[in-house]
Amino acid sequence: MPEAFCQKILCENSAAKDPSYADLLMAGSSIHKSVKRGSIVSNAEDVNVIVSETTGLLAAARAEIGKIMPAQSSGRELLDDKTQKWAAFAAVWNEIINQMRLSDIISNSERDMLKFHTFPGFKKPVYFPIFQTAGCVELALNIVSEEASLLVMDDSKDFNVVLKREENMIARICEDVTVKEAVREVWELGWWFFQNLLGPTHKSDIDSLFEVFEHWASNKVLMQNIDSKHTMLAVKYVGDIVSILHSSLNGRHIHKNRETPKVLPKNGENGMKKSVSTGVLSSMVSDFNIGEQNGKKITSKLFKKNLDRRFNLAPRNDLLTVPDKARDEAREKLRPLLDSIRSMIKSNVGKGGVVLDKINFILSVEKGFMWDDYYATERLDMLSENPQALVLLSKLNGLLSIHVNEAEPSSKEAKRRLAFFANSLFMDIPQAPSLNSMLSWSCITPYYSEDVLYCKKDLKQPNEDGLSTLMYLKTLHKKEWFNFMERVGIQDEQLIWSKKYFQDLRLWASLRAQTLTRTVEGMMYNEAAIRLLSHIERCQPEQLESLIKQKFQYVVSCQVYGRMKKVQDPKADDIDRLLKRFPNLRVAYIDEVRERHNGNDEYFSVLIKASNNGESIEEVYRIKLPGNPIVGEGKPENQNHAIIFTRGENIQAIDMNQEGYFEEALKMRNLLQEFKPSSSSSVTIVGFREHIFTGGVSSLANYMALQESSFVTIGQRVLDKPLCSRLHYGHPDLFDKLFFVTRGGISKASKGINLSEDIFAGYNNSIRGGKVVFKEYAQVGKGRDIGMQQIYKFEAKLAQGAAEQTLSRDVNRLGIRLDFFRLISFYLGGAGYYVGNFITILSIAFVTNLMLTLAVFNLEKIGERKITPDGPVQMLLAGLGIMNNVPML
Repeated sequence: MPEAFCQKILCENSAAKDPSYADLLMAGSSIHKSVKRGSIVSNAEDVNVIVSETTGLLAAARAEIGKIMPAQSSGRELLDDKTQKWAAFAAVWNEIINQMRLSDIISNSERDMLKFHTFPGFKKPVYFPIFQTAGCVELALNIVSEEASLLVMDDSKDFNVVLKREENMIARICEDVTVKEAVREVWELGWWFFQNLLGPTHKSDIDSLFEVFEHWASNKVLMQNIDSKHTMLAVKYVGDIVSILHSSLNGRHIHKNRETPKVLPKNGENGMKKSVSTGVLSSMVSDFNIGEQNGKKITSKLFKKNLDRRFNLAPRNDLLTVPDKARDEAREKLRPLLDSIRSMIKSNVGKGGVVLDKINFILSVEKGFMWDDYYATERLDMLSENPQALVLLSKLNGLLSIHVNEAEPSSKEAKRRLAFFANSLFMDIPQAPSLNSMLSWSCITPYYSEDVLYCKKDLKQPNEDGLSTLMYLKTLHKKEWFNFMERVGIQDEQLIWSKKYFQDLRLWASLRAQTLTRTVEGMMYNEAAIRLLSHIERCQPEQLESLIKQKFQYVVSCQVYGRMKKVQDPKADDIDRLLKRFPNLRVAYIDEVRERHNGNDEYFSVLIKASNNGESIEEVYRIKLPGNPIVGEGKPENQNHAIIFTRGENIQAIDMNQEGYFEEALKMRNLLQEFKPSSSSSVTIVGFREHIFTGGVSSLANYMALQESSFVTIGQRVLDKPLCSRLHYGHPDLFDKLFFVTRGGISKASKGINLSEDIFAGYNNSIRGGKVVFKEYAQVGKGRDIGMQQIYKFEAKLAQGAAEQTLSRDVNRLGIRLDFFRLISFYLGGAGYYVGNFITILSIAFVTNLMLTLAVFNLEKIGERKITPDGPVQMLLAGLGIMNNVPML
């Protein structure tokens, strides 16, 4: 996947081919450290990500990573090409996951399981996400256990037999790359974890233990020296220790009056010498009758008490108790872990003896983790204060304790989006150009008076069932509501109405309805995507802002914004708030001004933006119009008056009921490459997929979503290839601006005849020799009607629009000029669909009434001879069906 990502999404000649990874690796984890305003820092446990805004607020500033990392870094580490690709892919993937968390689609724990990890100073530059490696360690342990059982069945101590089993075990583990990497990660992270858990007193012992096992493994003599059947038990104890600390170190109470760690006593001082073999000491204590004291035999218990007094091995708990539940639980699991490792060793000489001595020392030393309460508590306090240790502990816990099913996000939306993004990387995508060479485009959204941002009245307003809007949204998006509460750190739901959290609440609710805020939020991800790609490809930071303004523009055509301002409509204030949140957003509206001397009205097309760092709103352009521009259908006229303010080489028309996704915005420059001239006719319209996000509201909405999905995927796919008759059926298609502006525009707005204004752009394009393509590697979200009456009105509008189309000159000209096969496809893709529905309904009504008439007049038989009218009727229906479907065939 990283190879496909870098090959298609990143520019082939970008500076990302630089073999250094100092900047690349930190792109994802540091992306949220630069904040302009409106920042909310996540909870204490959110170590790897610092949230810069609430639910995607200030998406433009959220990816401002060009100012974070230095352009050059001393002491760079050189990496191979494959690792560079993994680093670039990890940075982008982490930002996608961060955005999903800000949108409350996933929770904090799910975010941590989905993200790649980087740990400075470790061998691997990139560590796999937990969801990818979950359960892999268990698979490796099963392989080890199986090979150990087969070795026991062989009942042979021959070196070659054991070597063959070990080689087979290694080959089976390395066969799956994910399992192999999971074992490597557990080994490296586990080494670091036990070093820092047991502290400097035991550091050399831990290093010796791991080095011995590493030596055995590298020389393929591991099964010669250890009993592999105990491996699973030892790893289980490691997982228990990690789980205990993972759940207890977050939010741990730090013991402030900590003692300075004491080194081991020197020779001659009171205390046990490290040089003394604790193995001998352990054997002494194990006997029942050990020795004599004053001529009396003493038991092992009495001897141990005197021995502890002699060597000062009494636990510090006897002197001064430091209550620490996590420490005590970790010790309880550490003892059987060390015992299980000790039982694995087959020989107590050579390196096996070294392992036994080190384990005995860890268990016995007085001022170490197992006996010194202050020392052990201090080690846990230090781990809890180390952000990297907490992230590493979470990663290690995921490797050892999390099941495969638990590692996946619970949100269906998150699964769908991530799966589509991953699958799209293997589709036929054009090679991405450099950011400087990519085509520019402008998005335009027509807006009249729909909801912009829900206010308190909207949220508390009850519907016909007495259910408030907020309660309805909370019920419909229950998991996302819990994620929202977790993100903002609210325990009591009553606090959401407070001044501190109310704006977050408004935004959360508005992003789950068909509002202008949802559309603007999604489209502005294009700007955030350019920022991220510019950092990955090493663009010059000082040129970033001008590059963004040159390549992407978003204009919202708010037709009646001026009128809203005059009457102090709250929606105008919400539009101003959007302008201040997104500095590069532009709003176009029609301003109506009455002249003083003659009382006539003058009309202006006005473009406005936020200025002074979002403190005020200012005009950019004001163009006088010859009269009222709204002379036809409102929506196309609203689009047409704002096109003059777009400066991109291409135009993307976005409806009010649509939304964008950050991961899809990364592929926009690939999509724009479809306009690149080829040997055949140049492409003038590029269509792509839509996902209907309102399908889960009700059964009717689900039906509407399925119907719409079948058209925007299967239907348009077939119309494109092989029928070559796809037109323009609405947003979010991309247009060649120069082609359409010089040939009548993207919308025809005559009253009545252009009721379905979108289709006429497709007619105009086909008549004038344009080419339409449909691509499935990109998508946007789209909302549809969810009520019976809304669905009925929408279907009626489509049917009426199709009837009006049959009266237009465009359809007449197409019928004259198209070849026979394309003409039939054009018929089925337009008016023929409704003609076919009419024939079907008429046939059903005819058959039903015929059968009813025969039954009423008792004409189903003549005398004793029964007639079967089904035969002729079936022939009639078959004839009608063939007539209806022959064009499709």
